[in-house]
Amino acid sequence: MIKINKLEIENVKRVKAVKIEPTTSGLTIVGGKNNQGKTSVLDAIAWGLGGNKHRPSQAEREGSVVPPYLHIVLSNGLVVERKGKNSDLKVTDPNGEKGGQQLLNSFVEELAIDLPKFMNSTGREKADILLRIIGVGDQLQQLDKNEQEIYNRRRTIGQIADQKQKYAKEQPYFPDAPKELISISDLIQQQQAILAKNGENGRKRAQLTSIENKYTQQAEEVERLKQQLANAEMALAQTAHDLEIAKKSALDLHDESTEELEANIQQIDDINRKVRANLDKDKAESDANDYRMQYDKLTTDINNVRQQKTDLLKNANLPLEGLSVTEGELIYNGQKWDNMSGADQLRVSTAIVRKLKPNCGFILLDKLEQMDIDTLNEFGRWLEQEGLQAIATRVSTGEECSIVIEDGYVLGQEAAVQPAEQPKTWKVGEF
Repeated sequence: MIKINKLEIENVKRVKAVKIEPTTSGLTIVGGKNNQGKTSVLDAIAWGLGGNKHRPSQAEREGSVVPPYLHIVLSNGLVVERKGKNSDLKVTDPNGEKGGQQLLNSFVEELAIDLPKFMNSTGREKADILLRIIGVGDQLQQLDKNEQEIYNRRRTIGQIADQKQKYAKEQPYFPDAPKELISISDLIQQQQAILAKNGENGRKRAQLTSIENKYTQQAEEVERLKQQLANAEMALAQTAHDLEIAKKSALDLHDESTEELEANIQQIDDINRKVRANLDKDKAESDANDYRMQYDKLTTDINNVRQQKTDLLKNANLPLEGLSVTEGELIYNGQKWDNMSGADQLRVSTAIVRKLKPNCGFILLDKLEQMDIDTLNEFGRWLEQEGLQAIATRVSTGEECSIVIEDGYVLGQEAAVQPAEQPKTWKVGEF
């Protein structure tokens, strides 16, 4: 990883003359009170390495007649300078060969010298950067799309199931009602069949009465007509035989009542209303169960997609343990960006920026006063562990500061480091 070994800055913004040799790994903290030139140091480095798009709007120190001067020595032997009236860039390699901004761009990560650009981006933009650099953005995007489609279907199914269940609960239920609707034509046919059977029974009863009368008449005639006794006795015997058969048939006859059918016909509308209510309730409950089964299946599908996303990120080469993406948001140790501590936000940002260009071994950090000393030390140890170099500013003059800027100078360097002499000026008539 390429790092900053030395840097000299003169007449840039609030800086008068500053020399710094940052630590190879860990934190180099530029401390000082407000408006002394701390941030000017970072702006000068960003301008020197990042190109004129990072040039401060008012690069020249106010009151200076000498143009800005930048001299940065990198660990790969490159020397980067900006000097002269136009602050032209000059890049020289250890062999004396000249280079330019394109060479610097090959290893200087844009966000390493402009970290606020990353930190102020949206949660989704941060997540997109991470997914892009680990190479799973397109796959995760497709899985997110699949999950959303399944989720929308499941939500619709769940709403329908709830509606069906609610409708089923609101329906009355009549346990004594038949399972199917009653047909009035079927009842009338049953009634007509019973009436026809009863009519046949009446005919047989009438026949019995007729035979009985006939028997009586013939018996009297036998008495009156002795001369026809033989014939009458034969007829009587035959009639007696018929009578016996008729009596036996009549004993087995039983009339059926039509009262229940007549009552059913009268109550058919009410019965069918109950049957329909029961059928509607059963149908609604059955539909609700069907939709619940569909809902459960879609839940399983969603969990499967989420597991695929988890596996995809688990197998990816993430820049920091505990870092992930969930629902398009950057997550670190279970927390979204806006719920992370300031230290965690810096740790995540630094890890991701390093991953963008692994050769870029340094990063610029402004306003570290948001961290307490313990957190600052923890962050510094993490940087050392990762072999990263961070040049940072902090409103402080405490022992945690590597150097302290005061009135544009490094405190203690005022005598040793002075800006170049101002060019002599002359006025007409003066010698």
